[in-house]
Amino acid sequence: MTPIVAGIAGPVLTAEEADVLARIGPAGIILFARNVADPAQLCALTDSLRDCMGRADLAVLIDQEGGPVARLRPPHWPDFPAAARFAAAYDVAPATAIRAMHAQGQAIGRVLAAAGITMNCAPLLDIGHADTDPALVPRLAGHEPLRVAALGRAMLGGMAGAGVTGIVKHLPGLGRATVDPHHALPIVTAGAETLAIDAQPFRALAHARAGMTAHVVYAAWDAARPATLSPVVIDRVIRGTIGFDGLLVTDDLHMGALSGDLVERAVAAIAAGCDLALCCHATPAGLLALATALPALSTAAHDRLTRAYPVAPASSGDMAASLSHRDAYLAATGAVRLAISGKTD
Repeated sequence: MTPIVAGIAGPVLTAEEADVLARIGPAGIILFARNVADPAQLCALTDSLRDCMGRADLAVLIDQEGGPVARLRPPHWPDFPAAARFAAAYDVAPATAIRAMHAQGQAIGRVLAAAGITMNCAPLLDIGHADTDPALVPRLAGHEPLRVAALGRAMLGGMAGAGVTGIVKHLPGLGRATVDPHHALPIVTAGAETLAIDAQPFRALAHARAGMTAHVVYAAWDAARPATLSPVVIDRVIRGTIGFDGLLVTDDLHMGALSGDLVERAVAAIAAGCDLALCCHATPAGLLALATALPALSTAAHDRLTRAYPVAPASSGDMAASLSHRDAYLAATGAVRLAISGKTD
């Protein structure tokens, strides 16, 4: 098995893609909106991916955070609000907001499991700050470590109960980035004690079965390399201080934050200690080049991948019921807010 999570071009697996995927055996596949048309098509696609590689346990990933980052959208799938909506509810009634987030995670999990998707790149455990990059803000669960950890734990638990593994991100914390790593490399100059605060939600959820790295330079830890490519940050901070021992996946290696070509980035990430290199836009030829340059999946990474594979739920459950519970909890926080303010409808 090759330590790659690969993307594919469209809603149907091409013959060339199937041939290359069968030859290189990537550890997983990630899907985007370009791969999605409707529920029947999506199920057929995930079935074809497993068939072409002969692996019923193939990891199939997607980004379904809710809000601005959601690959499955109406009219074929429900609309899922962003994490910021639950953070606002937490201001009013923390326990109710946590229940709402658990129900949201359960509903997302049921949607993904029905489509043959096993891992979701969510929740974000990044803490918001006054100068956080605006593109990240709606995706965040708040500005306090306790709130972010509590809502993140709820989403993880809801998804797990539906048979989907959550991938916490972005280790060891993206909230202090003032530029978007899709376009440029964020450099965070905060001291180690300050960065330790941002790492608190990740420490609280260090038992998570999978996590994603941040393409950020943390000058206090490694001024020369972003976390994804830094053995210092991965070994000393993520594996050491935070105590995370789950499957460690890079953020997309095609992002503008990183320099060098894709092969150089992937080789450096695996050498630094990442388990899997996320290559969302690699062509079949590019995947062959990656497979040639990268070592086989290590025993430790294989063990983490095996542990990360979700446990199937006892039953498929009722997605509509989960959505109904979520909406009722969110509505209750609105009623509490009105009562506190003294306003009436």
